[in-house]
Amino acid sequence: MGSETSELLATRRAKLERLRAEGVEPFPHAFPGVVPVAAVHEAHADLPAGEDSDARYRVAGRLHARRGQGKMAFLDLDDRSGRLQLQAKLDVLGPERMARLLELDLGDIVGVDGLAFRSKRGELSLRAEDVTVLAKSLRPPPDKHHGLQDVETRFRRRELDLMANEEARELFLTRARVITAVRRQLDEAGFVEVETPVLQPLYGGALARPFTTHHNALDRTLYLRIATELYLKRLIVGGLERVYELAKDFRNEGISYKHNPEFTMLEWYEAYADYNDAAARLEALVAGVAQAIGYEGEIDFTAPWRRVTLVAAIREATGIDVLEHRDRDALVAAIRAAGLDLPVEDRSWPQLVDDLLSKHVEPELVQPTIVMDYPVELSPFAKAHRTQPGLVERFEAFAGGMEIANAFTELNDPDVQRERFEAQLRLAGAGDDETQPYDEVFVEALEQGMPPTGGLGLGIDRLTMLMTGRRSIREVVLFPAMRD
Repeated sequence: MGSETSELLATRRAKLERLRAEGVEPFPHAFPGVVPVAAVHEAHADLPAGEDSDARYRVAGRLHARRGQGKMAFLDLDDRSGRLQLQAKLDVLGPERMARLLELDLGDIVGVDGLAFRSKRGELSLRAEDVTVLAKSLRPPPDKHHGLQDVETRFRRRELDLMANEEARELFLTRARVITAVRRQLDEAGFVEVETPVLQPLYGGALARPFTTHHNALDRTLYLRIATELYLKRLIVGGLERVYELAKDFRNEGISYKHNPEFTMLEWYEAYADYNDAAARLEALVAGVAQAIGYEGEIDFTAPWRRVTLVAAIREATGIDVLEHRDRDALVAAIRAAGLDLPVEDRSWPQLVDDLLSKHVEPELVQPTIVMDYPVELSPFAKAHRTQPGLVERFEAFAGGMEIANAFTELNDPDVQRERFEAQLRLAGAGDDETQPYDEVFVEALEQGMPPTGGLGLGIDRLTMLMTGRRSIREVVLFPAMRD
């Protein structure tokens, strides 16, 4: 800590002690009756310049700026909804309260009671009639003119980012509106929101490495869920028919501009539907979200989206037909012959197909695109394609150069599901550490009978990236994972 910073902290603490010496509690318990700043602005949008209203308000927030001394001063107060100018006059507040107000520091949280008026310059303001200290700030806020510029600090200390950057506050309010719009549409469509376990005795529902933990009382290993899929489908078996969950999932994998080990996923499952129904619902849902938040970016979310098969998409991008090279060695040879910069060592056939898709197709899919009909090896929970042998009824949706959703016509034949689990075990034995473990409880649930079902997972973080024009997931997660 530098000497200048130490002096600033000492000065603020000295002011704290002066407040207490004067009988002022600098950290009161509550301040009821506060009105949002935006409500004050909305109520007086038509108030002419230079005129007083007859309305009094109680507002509260953080002091952002101060201008003037002596008999009159102006201060800017920020709350979540916006900014309001405060006018402090000696003849209104009196000497004691005026002096206390002028002693306050930027960053202090105050409550103000006053009369709304519009200044001669046309700025809506509140003429302070009483000021209450609500929290004395003992550290200076980020620079008010330049905001918080250091990216690492913005992500590690998000509270400072929100305090300094109005754009950051608006982004996370937009994220909240995205989630609200998603919930509203699914609720209106007759879906039931549910909650399934975060700590699971057996992870499943995706091909990913889990985080492992230990439950002391039960003396057993548990896993943070990598997906909600298997539990949600058990609820379909139980008769809930349309369910969804907005869940935190956890995957023990790398960090990148589109990956955070902890992320928010929407999954829904709909009885008597298939992947075509899921695609139509996804198109309508995302278009509805875009409309709800007033999206104005370059991506056109209007339905219908472009559709292309996985085989055709890879062939268009690389010249390789993965179905004509159905074993690992043949596909490796084709990749090398095509001169593609793609690591092939220790990669299984399904992993190589996924690599071709993610590295040579995905980045080019800026406008919304649904890539359909995947090889069965990539999709242990999808139902066999009704007309294409060796394929399953699965799609992934892409936009902005990244995957945003994954959907199946769900596999509901327990005997086939058991065979798929066994195939995953063989891949695990061959060294693939991102396979689906065998889940006998899930198979037994299917043996009870699961109706035809369409299911989909939609990444909320990535959807927010698209809706806000951000290129890094760390921008849209309040507290992203960071390296030491």
